[in-house]
Amino acid sequence: RRVHGGDISLLESLDPMSLNILSPTPADLTIAQAHAPNYIPIVDLANSVGILPEELEVYGRYKAKVSLDVNKRLQNVEPGNLVVVTGITPTPLGEGKSTTSVGLGQALTAHCGKKAFVNIRQPSQGPTFGVKGGAAGGGYSQVVPMEDFNLHLTGDIHAITAANNLIAAALDARVFHEKTQPDDVLFDRYFPKDVKTGIRKFDAVQRRRCARLGVNVEKPEDMTQEQQVLVVRLNIDPDTITWRRVLDTNDRFLRTITIGQGPDEKGLERKSGFDIAVASEVMAVLALATSLSDMKQRFARMVVAFDTKGKAVTVDDLGVTGAVMVLMKDAIKPNLLQTLEGGPVFVHSGPFANIAHGNSSIVADQIALKLVGKDGYVVTEAGFGSEIGLEKFFDIKCRASGMLPKCAVLVATVRALKSHGGGPDVVSGRPLQKEYVEEHVDLVKAGTCNLIKHIENCALFGVPVVVGVNRFKTDTDAELQIVIDAARAAGAADVVICTHHADGGAGAKQLAEAVIAACQQPSQPHLLYPDELSLEEKIRLVAKQVYGATDIELSPLVVTKLAQYDQLGYGKFPICMAKTPLSFSHDPTKKGRPTDFILPVRDIRVSVGAGFVYPLCGNIMTIPGLSIRPGFFDMDVDDDGRIVGLS
Repeated sequence: RRVHGGDISLLESLDPMSLNILSPTPADLTIAQAHAPNYIPIVDLANSVGILPEELEVYGRYKAKVSLDVNKRLQNVEPGNLVVVTGITPTPLGEGKSTTSVGLGQALTAHCGKKAFVNIRQPSQGPTFGVKGGAAGGGYSQVVPMEDFNLHLTGDIHAITAANNLIAAALDARVFHEKTQPDDVLFDRYFPKDVKTGIRKFDAVQRRRCARLGVNVEKPEDMTQEQQVLVVRLNIDPDTITWRRVLDTNDRFLRTITIGQGPDEKGLERKSGFDIAVASEVMAVLALATSLSDMKQRFARMVVAFDTKGKAVTVDDLGVTGAVMVLMKDAIKPNLLQTLEGGPVFVHSGPFANIAHGNSSIVADQIALKLVGKDGYVVTEAGFGSEIGLEKFFDIKCRASGMLPKCAVLVATVRALKSHGGGPDVVSGRPLQKEYVEEHVDLVKAGTCNLIKHIENCALFGVPVVVGVNRFKTDTDAELQIVIDAARAAGAADVVICTHHADGGAGAKQLAEAVIAACQQPSQPHLLYPDELSLEEKIRLVAKQVYGATDIELSPLVVTKLAQYDQLGYGKFPICMAKTPLSFSHDPTKKGRPTDFILPVRDIRVSVGAGFVYPLCGNIMTIPGLSIRPGFFDMDVDDDGRIVGLS
């Protein structure tokens, strides 16, 4: 098949791959490897969806990066329909949002004849080797090759780790050199003389710093001594350093560490720590950048510390912006993979859904919406429940991109509703208790309060919501009927029982039809609050309207920081609430639909490059630990070189 001249109207429909469905459903990796002979070569898949050969960078047979030049070529094409997938408050096991996203995409392409993309985040290797496992979907609704998806893919997270840690190294080195070197030595090193001409010159990043400081001279030698000191000394206050190192591994012993204990760094010891790589602001910037130049500007203004006078110290002040771009220039290109049924998938970025916004990249959505055209669909997933991922999708991602969805899909399960109705705790790695594998309509009915609040949250943003109920083999018809009745009474546009985990796209065909119908409904999608609202009022609005809190309680530290952020010009940023995903409140033990609670905000931080302020509600873990028996116990490589035990 050929696409002539990249004309969207000439795109041919994808030929769906047939599934060899077995019952009971085998393990995810078993299914993926059994269908490997049917995978479509990525060059052919790209051609089928309208990507030109010169816009494709191939990584092996079944994955590739896609150039942002597609956006330029298709700039006059009317974009398709954006569909966001969110969920009710999950159990620690997750309720299948990724699986639903993939299953919906398979149904749209293979069973409804629509042009559609699935856009999802790249998972961290931390959970993959921990308890939760990967995030490629599951059963017969997966992104493949799932081994590549869940592991290195094309190296984006490695690039983020390298960029983040280069910034950390540059920061600590700058503190060290300013502490140990006099002004004249710093100037000589910062502006070295050319060995041939003996002339000092400005690099681009040095000129930018001089411009910010109001030092307007032609040559470094033209600066006064006072100006030289102003330019070469950042005077970082070590107690204000916020930038931490990262790695893509669950390691509880790196949460708090002491650095600078070597003999050469005597007197410069300080407490620090590591975060999981996907919690890095570098990842958040990648997800929110709208172009290569926008990404560079965002990197440049990332704040790493404050100086002794309270002024922000940025990545550009450290002189490392260009080097970060060198590491990240390929990472901004979305990764093209496929579903089990041969539909196209963009896997790109993977910001943490608590201290960051938990959504895949803007550029992936931009490109996919152009490729599918005005009658096509792009299915994207928002992390955790509607009060976290969906709220951030609208108020952070849509605010940055200008793209709004036509419809929301709310994923629910009987299991989660039983938990919210008073069922026993669901614990990762332990068998479910009998309440979850036997019929208990009373628990389901009591838990529908959680579902209703999430439907109301979707309505807050002005979009029709289709509820997709992921059916498990232990769910009964009576239990499912309670969910259907409650969702319809709460105003859902439709409610569909889904079996895509067991049946592939065919099991989500009714969901796809409901989504197509919902996208035709008149709607007025909108953000929750304007930029001009104060940071405190933004926090209060989200807490009261989205979480159901009666009010907020700001610690004295937060009050002080809010005043500082207003002075520094951060007051118009959106907020990115950091709280537990296991409850509407800050307390993970409060299930269902808690009311009459005050949301405490104990601290607040800013990601200036990403462009949001994140209030911390409760104890937020930014690097997980390993359990007694992590998932890596099951993993190996067999004698034929195939991975086994990955989930």
